[in-house]
Order: sequence, then structure tokens, then C-alpha cells
Amino acid sequence: MSRLLDEIKKENDIKKISPQEYRRLAKEIRVQLVKSVSRTGGHLASNLGAVELTMALHLFLDFPKDKLVWDVGHQAYVHKILTGRGKEFRTLRQLDGLSGFPKVSENPADTFNTGHSSTSLSIALGLAKARDLRGTDEKVVAVIGDGALSGGMAFEALNNAEQMKSNLIMVLNDNKMSISKNVGGMARYLGKARTNRKYNDLKVNIEERLDRIPNVGVSMAETIKNAKNSLKHLFVPGMFFEEMGIVYVGPIDGHDVESILTALQAAERMKNRPVLIHVVTKKGKGYRPAEENPSVFHGVGPFNPKSGEVLEQSEETYTDVFGQWMIKKGRQQEELVSVCAAMPDGTGVKAFSEEFPKRFFDVGIAEEHAVTFAAGLVAGGLRPVVSIYSTFLQRAYDQIIHDVCLNRLPVIFAVDRSGIVGRDGDTHQGIFDLSYLTSIPHMTVISPMDKEEMIGAFDFAYGFDGPVAVRYPRGKVYENEICHSAFSLGKGEVILEPENSQVVIFAVGDMVSKALEVAHKLQGKKAVTVINMRFVKPFDKEMVKTFAKKNQVVVTMEDSEKIGGFGQQVESFLVEQGCVPEKFVNCSLEDCFVEHGSPEELYARYGLDAEWVIQQIEKEPGGEK
Repeated sequence: MSRLLDEIKKENDIKKISPQEYRRLAKEIRVQLVKSVSRTGGHLASNLGAVELTMALHLFLDFPKDKLVWDVGHQAYVHKILTGRGKEFRTLRQLDGLSGFPKVSENPADTFNTGHSSTSLSIALGLAKARDLRGTDEKVVAVIGDGALSGGMAFEALNNAEQMKSNLIMVLNDNKMSISKNVGGMARYLGKARTNRKYNDLKVNIEERLDRIPNVGVSMAETIKNAKNSLKHLFVPGMFFEEMGIVYVGPIDGHDVESILTALQAAERMKNRPVLIHVVTKKGKGYRPAEENPSVFHGVGPFNPKSGEVLEQSEETYTDVFGQWMIKKGRQQEELVSVCAAMPDGTGVKAFSEEFPKRFFDVGIAEEHAVTFAAGLVAGGLRPVVSIYSTFLQRAYDQIIHDVCLNRLPVIFAVDRSGIVGRDGDTHQGIFDLSYLTSIPHMTVISPMDKEEMIGAFDFAYGFDGPVAVRYPRGKVYENEICHSAFSLGKGEVILEPENSQVVIFAVGDMVSKALEVAHKLQGKKAVTVINMRFVKPFDKEMVKTFAKKNQVVVTMEDSEKIGGFGQQVESFLVEQGCVPEKFVNCSLEDCFVEHGSPEELYARYGLDAEWVIQQIEKEPGGEK
């Protein structure tokens, strides 16, 4: 028997499939998802849960005319398959292959590039209003998860939706989880709504049917509406949305294609009204390991598809080191508390939450709130550590400035996944934190080079009376035999200083290992001094000036954006001091976003590896760049 998937070569081909074959198609899609993601890694559980929902959306919409906006976008694998990219799935998250997120450059059916949470409603509302003003008739649908609905930006869009008087269809994909288990009032509210199945699309079209009755229809509709409004508070789910002027439909079985399609068609009839369709799905559906461990299979590396066993070798990561430090320090200091934004597993504080449940706060997908909440905790006499990925901490830039740094509050920021992260691509690379954090007065920024130094950095941060950000990369800790000196504010550390040094490298964090690689490969050609800066702000100006005077070539190395980065700050300082070297090499990322691929491939492509630095050091002054 031939595969139904083979008949889907481009967008809208799903409409050729008969309804009797929907179950079979869903099964084929799940088989392909497991097979492909087991090889490449990726976001599996969320996509397995969204199969039937995505099928219904593709049956309802006409691509690329109609617009579908995915929140976050890590659940858009099925969408990619149904738009003819199934054969390319072997390249998922590989360098120059398919992105793990929607990409307009890949296919016109990808309406908008997404990667961060709680954005889809705002984007779709803008698309819907633009449609109305242009006088066109395309459908606009936004998909948002229940976890993403806890983000403040989603509430801002909901608050704005009714006054726009535009037909926008919002699909709430409720699987009871974001990355980890959902928390907070919205999670409890949706839990109550899931239990009441009496509310169906009758309420969507009853008024328009009554309106057709001559003479009495309009008045009857108004009477029923008033009566309904006074009673439905007692038993109808979705009243939160209804009170905001949004028509609520649901909850609906998210694995019943035809039920979802019926709801979408009913929602389309609601002219000039925003409609929210509440769809309940099971994360990881159809693959037992993912159903049983949805957090593990949310973002997973290569695994054995038969057993579900993850193939990655067990190795100590920087996240592990941070988690261990939290436990140890938590036992010593009762005022230490943990704040995270929906990612206790990802940021390494799950064990802390289990040992100290009253001192652990998961605020949901609400990074802005997490930072200002931490400021309040400090004002109340506690010592919070806020653990958030670098790419997500960007969302709380104003709160870091206004609520923490302006008040000089000693909040500790554990900035995980800094620098090149890899296969999640441009929306997730942690390449901007040095630029945005070092621009803020009163902020201290530390970038440790290895496990021992990371522990020392957090110990220093805990004893420091001011805000401190400790940034560290994803993955395995750097192993070496270096015996580090004690931490002192703004002081770097000389790692290697040969006689007659000609080149000095001032390296930051994870780049110190690459600086040592440069020194090793140039041994016998050029003598290279390597300095571990430790502090990016304040950086060791005295050490920089001293060693810049001693060497002909000055190199800075950082895994971050050049503009506003460490290298530019060093170069500016040397110019101000009248200490300009014969050659200055800034190893950083030029003004760009970095796509998906393995970290090693990306380091090589963007000139962040030892080979590029060596080429620049050996190049004659004035030679081509």
C-alpha cells in the first residue's frame, strides 16, 4: 500500500485526502516524526500532540493566501510536512537544512519567523487588521499553547483584540504543558474549562440564526443573550475570554480532525469578532516514551526510536554545575531562593525545587515578571537567583535596567545557553547578552571558562552587593588542569605567558579554550600570551593596558555580537589611552543573526574558531581581510 504522505508534494495537497483516510495520514505523520527526529534531534512531543490540529488547519486554510501564525513555532514540523517538505526532513536542524522553526525563506506558507513564546496573537492581530484595511478576505489564524498563554504579551494582545473589531481566529492548543508542567492561575483556569464539554459551537451561530426570523428575531436574540450572560457564569467555561469580548468555543478534542474543522468553520462566520477555539491535546501522543516523558522529548537529541533511549552520552554540563551549586549554597544560606520562567529542568533547578519547595518559584513563561519579582524578593530580604536562557532574558531588558540595576539590587542572574547554542538557530543563539548586559550601569558581568571558575563566579556573586550576571554556555564543561586564583572584582587571570610574547589574547568564557588552542598551534612560530578575562564588566583595564604595551598583536575573543561587545570596548579603551597596538584582531560575530547548525560548524563559518584567529595573526599588516 502506498503512503498517503507521498501524495502531499505541496501546500493544500491534504485536501485531496478523503476524510476516511485522516486517521491513517495522522499515523503516517507520527511515524515520520519519530523516525526523523530520532536521527536529528528536535522538538518531538509538541509536534506529536499537534498532528490532527495541524491537519484540520490545513484543511481549513488555503495557503499561501491564508495566514497561519505559530506561537514559538517548535510545533510546526507537521505544518512543514503538509507543505511538501517531508523529503527534506532528514536535514532538519542541520547546517543549511530545514529550520526547526517557521521560516518565511523556506516556504510561503510559513507566514512569520517565530521562535519565542507568546507572540502569535499580536502578530496575527496585526495581519488581520491589515487585511481589513486593505479590503481583502484572507483568513488569519494564530495558534498558541496554554503555556505561552501565561506570557504577558499574550494578555496584551487579548486585551486589544476586541476593540479591533476584526475576525481573528485564535486556537489555544492546550496540552497542560509548556516545556515543563504549567503553573499559575491560567493553568488552573484551563484545567476547569477542560472538564466541561457542554459548551459547543451552538452559541457561535445561534444569534445569527435568530436574526433571520422576521420582526421578532432581533429582539429575541437580544433577550436570550441577556439571559445567557446572567446565567453562564454559573456553568460555562471560557468566561475569562468572553468577558474580554472574545467568543469562546470549546473545549474540543484536539485529536478529532473533523470536530476541529467544524469549530474553525463556525469561527469564520463570526464577522468582526475575535474567536478563541480551545483545543485539548496530549503532548507526545502516539509515541509511548514521549507520552510518558513529555519534558524529556520536548527538545531531545538523537534517540533510539524503538526504545526511546536518548543516545547522547552522559556528561557533566555547565547547567549541572549550576544546579549543584544551588543545592549546596541553599543548604548553607536560608535566604537563597530560586526563580525560573517555566524551565526548572532546562536551567538545572529541578533538584533545588524538590529539596526546597517553599524557596522555589516557577513563574511560568513570564521573564519580565520573573526579574521584577526577584527585585521584590531582594527588597523583602531574600537573595534570589534568576535562571533564564540568554535568548529569553532579552525579553526582560527593561526590567533589568529599571527594577534591578537602577535600584542596585543584588539579584544574581544565571544566564544559561550563552554564546552559540546550535541547532535551534537564530531565535535561540545567546549572542547578544554581553552587549545588552554590559550597557547597563551597576551591572557586573562574569563569563567563567570552566567548572571550577563557574563555582567561584557564583560564590563571588552571592557575596557581592549588587546585580551580577554569570553567563555560561550550553553543553559539556571544559576540562583542564588549571588552578585558578581567587576572584576579585574586575580582575582577569593570566593563563599562559611565554617569554618574548608577541601576541596577547584577551578571551572571554568559553573562548578561552580556543585561545589556548591558538597558542598551542602557533607554538614555535609566535609566542602567545593568553588571558582569561573572567569579568567582562568591569573588565581589567590595568591588565589590558599592560599587556597591550608588551605585545605587537592584540586579540580579543568572545562568542557574541561585535557591536557593543567586549572587543569593541577593549579597542575603544586602548585608543583612549593612546595605546594602539600594531595590529588589533576582534574575534566576534559581525552584525548578523546566526542560523542553525552544530556549534562547531557555526564557529568555523563565522570566524570564531582557532583557525580564523591564526590567519588574522599571521596576515601581514594592510593585507586583505
